[in-house]
Amino acid sequence: MRLRSHAPQSVPHTSGRPWLFGRWQKEQWAFASAGTSLLAVAGQCSLTAQDLSVRLKGVRALPDVETAVAGAAGSFHVLASVDGRSYVRGSAFGTRRLYWTTVEGVTVCADRARTLAWLTQAVVDTAQLAARISTVDPLPHPVAGGSMWGQVHAVAPGRALVLERDGSHHTKVWWQPPSTHLPLAQGAPALRDALREAVSLRARPEQVLGADLSGGMDSTSLCFLAAEAGARLVTASLHSTTPGNEDRHYAPYAAQRLPGSRSLAFTFAELPGYFAGLGERHDPADEPTAVTRGRALQEHLAHALRHQGAQLRLTGYGGDDVLLPPRWSYLHPLVRRHPVTALRHAAGWRARSRWPLATTAKLLFDGRSYSRWLAATGSRLRGPAADRPSPDSWGMGPRLPAWATDNAVDLLAGLLDCAARESHPLALDRGLHARVHQAREAGRIASIFLHDSTADALPAESPFCDDTVIAACLAVRAQDTTSPWSYKPLLAAAMDGIVPSYLLERVTKDHVTQEWHHSLRQHRRDLADLACDSHLVAAGIADENGLRRVLHSPELLTSHTHGLEQLLAAELWLRDLAAHPLPAYLTTTEPEEHPVEPTAR
Repeated sequence: MRLRSHAPQSVPHTSGRPWLFGRWQKEQWAFASAGTSLLAVAGQCSLTAQDLSVRLKGVRALPDVETAVAGAAGSFHVLASVDGRSYVRGSAFGTRRLYWTTVEGVTVCADRARTLAWLTQAVVDTAQLAARISTVDPLPHPVAGGSMWGQVHAVAPGRALVLERDGSHHTKVWWQPPSTHLPLAQGAPALRDALREAVSLRARPEQVLGADLSGGMDSTSLCFLAAEAGARLVTASLHSTTPGNEDRHYAPYAAQRLPGSRSLAFTFAELPGYFAGLGERHDPADEPTAVTRGRALQEHLAHALRHQGAQLRLTGYGGDDVLLPPRWSYLHPLVRRHPVTALRHAAGWRARSRWPLATTAKLLFDGRSYSRWLAATGSRLRGPAADRPSPDSWGMGPRLPAWATDNAVDLLAGLLDCAARESHPLALDRGLHARVHQAREAGRIASIFLHDSTADALPAESPFCDDTVIAACLAVRAQDTTSPWSYKPLLAAAMDGIVPSYLLERVTKDHVTQEWHHSLRQHRRDLADLACDSHLVAAGIADENGLRRVLHSPELLTSHTHGLEQLLAAELWLRDLAAHPLPAYLTTTEPEEHPVEPTAR
């Protein structure tokens, strides 16, 4: 088997045939066996091997597997084998992903799409590539999160893959959205408990732990929870020179109140800017990502944290996505349940975001089904994306840039048409659909952080993207988690008594626009060079002349920046893929049988 020489660890079926190949750390792996049954969790999980051994006693068939792992906290895969049938799933919101393909008539699955693409010599799916240059982010469900290779298929978050004895497979639902009925006073303690447990899984007493400390509520809350858990924190903060930026005030205030922590503070002048190192080739992720633009900057921070002894990096990524529902998504169902509250919130958001009255009314009373809305988005791909998006009933439809080819438009329209005919919303409630989709998108990006394979990268854990944390957020009524007049009230209530009140009372969120534009000017030549021998042009997705006009235009610094990050993400991903056909994590090594001693009853 081609993978055997690339995977140092393996676990066999009770028959002796191979079941799992891979590379994992002992502390992120728990395994138990009993008779012909095997049960394992891989990742950050509150269950130990001893826990699994006890719970495995109740597993008589595959439907019992979810009962066996019920209540576990963390971010992990579940793997089980019962009487020759296997059950595999990732996390409910995609932080732990799962893909499958067929090799010689047998279904094979992996947590990395690139592993299966390399195994089958798969080619990039140009339709998915066309979707990834959309200037509107995120893409709608289920187009978002699709595999970038035609022969490799993504298992949707919340579904499990069942592998039968004959090598065939099917998927089944294992997770359903919760009831969103809790008021803030009841939901906040549950979120506090979920976050505390999620952080404690990563922040062990006396462990040196790297952590981002932006000064915002999300990263600040995680830092105080990590300090509470007894970790020796090393925090990293960036100080922006953008006028009015308040992070540079709140971050030091928080750092001074974190017991026993060391604070690393950087100005942007001390760091590689955005878009630095565009000509350097890296081992690519499973899909294009805008993280590419700040890779050099993040590598510098990771190196500084590692130099201080950190082996793990805690990030507040995902907080915005799981704590704050899309501001227009909850109003449609709310106007039917609590019309006075809905109209009050709608008026507030309309005033803040300058929504037109007509589109606000359409948002509240639009009765289109999800399939009708999704089908309509395919006919508007050439329309310009507004700088200030107006509300829509199910979300924002994708838009392709002017330099996209007609072929790209046709490919994406075909994806959307197929999705409209075959897919259903993630929940009948439009607000809950939008919240689940937004959380899944956060989990998808968090999974990329987990797999960063650059030399100085630290594994980056995002506790806000844990299933139990997101479920605690979703259980709270949307109108209690956001409003035009407050900022993250759910997190503020959950962290009351843990984080200083001065930090929880903050109502602003900063940006680094000035540094972004400065880096854009500094790397104009590097950006222009991307028009030469473009891989997007070679794939038939970008028009060569149109791409050159955009990247060489003096207006790139002003009016053409919309969609630039998607362009960079897709182009650089293709170049990285060509430079690194063999994934870096598949290093050749001697196989190591039975890497973890199973706990058997």
